Amino acid sequence: MKRPVDPAKPSGLMNSKAASEGTLRWAAGLLALACVVFHLWLVFSGLVPNLVSRPVHLALALPWVFLLVPYRSAAARWASGLFCLAGIAACAWVALDHAALEDQYGSLEGWRQTAVAVLLLAVVLEMARRAVKLALPVAALVALAYGLFGQYLPGRLGHPGFPLDSFLGTLTIAEGGIWGPLTGISVNIVAVFVIFGAAVSAGLGGEAFMSLATKLAGRLEAGAAKVSVLASALFGSISGSASANVASTGAITLPAMKRLGYPAAFAAAVEATASTGGQIMPPLMGAGAFVMAELLRLRYTQIVEAAFFPAILFFLSVWFGIALFARRYGLKPMAAEEIPAWRRVRWLAPFFLIPFAILVWTMFAAGRTPQYAAALSTFAAVALLAVDARWRPALSGLPVRLRDAAIEAARQIAVIASIIICAGIVIGVLNQTGLGVKITSAILTLSGGSLYPALVLTALACLILGMEVPTTAAYVICVSVAGPALQKLGLPPLQAHLFVFWYALLSTITPPVCGTVFIAAGMAEAPWLRVAGQAMRLGLGLYVVPLAFVASPSLIDPLGRPFWATLAFLKTALGLWLLARALVRRDDPWWLRLLSAAVGLAIAFLPTRGLLGLAF
Repeated sequence: MKRPVDPAKPSGLMNSKAASEGTLRWAAGLLALACVVFHLWLVFSGLVPNLVSRPVHLALALPWVFLLVPYRSAAARWASGLFCLAGIAACAWVALDHAALEDQYGSLEGWRQTAVAVLLLAVVLEMARRAVKLALPVAALVALAYGLFGQYLPGRLGHPGFPLDSFLGTLTIAEGGIWGPLTGISVNIVAVFVIFGAAVSAGLGGEAFMSLATKLAGRLEAGAAKVSVLASALFGSISGSASANVASTGAITLPAMKRLGYPAAFAAAVEATASTGGQIMPPLMGAGAFVMAELLRLRYTQIVEAAFFPAILFFLSVWFGIALFARRYGLKPMAAEEIPAWRRVRWLAPFFLIPFAILVWTMFAAGRTPQYAAALSTFAAVALLAVDARWRPALSGLPVRLRDAAIEAARQIAVIASIIICAGIVIGVLNQTGLGVKITSAILTLSGGSLYPALVLTALACLILGMEVPTTAAYVICVSVAGPALQKLGLPPLQAHLFVFWYALLSTITPPVCGTVFIAAGMAEAPWLRVAGQAMRLGLGLYVVPLAFVASPSLIDPLGRPFWATLAFLKTALGLWLLARALVRRDDPWWLRLLSAAVGLAIAFLPTRGLLGLAF
């Protein structure tokens, strides 16, 4: 006779598992809170030695890559744990002995220090492999191999060679590698903005800008697609992450577009392209913009000012493409019942506008540092977590919202740290060996001393690097080797950096990699190659606008030359409209499409003053 099944046992097991997962979630929340508190404390703490703050930053990031992830086996879990503990111990050694290490001037003493240096480099490489796949750590390994054995290369590519203790020491106990200026940007600025974005997204900020975008664009032709553009611009302005943008806004806009009968490939292309613009949309613009400000020794507000018109032009080009596709596919506005009432929008808008206004006012009007502005805005966003959509106290779920915001922030900080610290190895080797100068010389030779061939070579290099290396790393590496060549050919430093930064984004929508396309295509259940083709047509601004501000420098100087900047903006917008028409309108005769493309390119690429001279 079979023993009867006790129905309480499965339930008990499920409750036990749920309790265990809940405990783990709260433990992760405490670790995340430590990460958040540390980075916010740095903003107000005054001067903290770089060899203290930067190793602590890495130590706080390691568990999110090595421990707080799923594993295939117990052996993998143990190996990850050992990697994590070894990395934390090495970071602690650097932080605790920073005063003595600074007196060594980047030279290791004894085999123990050499072993710790090798361990640190191995941990950083493995961290990057796990966080962003293989290409970036492979590039760093190639750079390390060049630094160690480049003296054996014949010809101009070789270098004189370095003592092992000096080469590894500069990378690991001085500020010339993994603790260099790039890591400083990750610690002091990027992390604080990531925390700010997570705090806004954890509350009603995301619903606020979605409702505002829906109210403004939902009733227009192809309304759901245009809502995606506005929502991605608004979300991108606080996140600076294309992938996060697709996942967040796409979860709402993609089902809405498909429900209204939009072709799945077109819906995914809209979301992928619009989300890419988040990395070039002020005031945040992603980690790359903070790196740019540091490399150029400019105020971050100057980067924001220069990027404003080009970013608007990018989103305009997407808008133009949607308008033309709308006629081709007969795309309808959103239904009236899906559009929120103004009363709802007014209730929700402050959840986004209050932190955003504090950020902008503190940076631009008060003239404080970006990290100080982001910290104040974070405090405002956290305070708003304590109220509901009707501005009534909502304290019951506050601990969970704070925990989830901290966990999301810590995870993003860890991923960005993985990218930036690993890229620091490449930059450290380039600086020690002088390889960047040699590549600059090669670019000058191949371009024949002409600017536009050098721009084409640089754009190709950005695209190739960006196929597997994240945007920020692609920008940093490419601008380190190609930026000096462009400047020697007469391009001002800010133009050169913005040009490289824009073209580093190309791989997000350009095959064969096109990361945002893959994400959006998967969410929309559409063939990725068709999505990529339409995304490239919608995102033509990525290909055109950088050349436009090279031809018309006033486009990135709206406050210094407002008249010429506005003219450059209008002429580039006209050129983008004609190009979009040529690429999308299939019912036009071939000769008219060809003429539209030729005139559009001419208008976009001719200098503003020269175009006025031709006109008059």
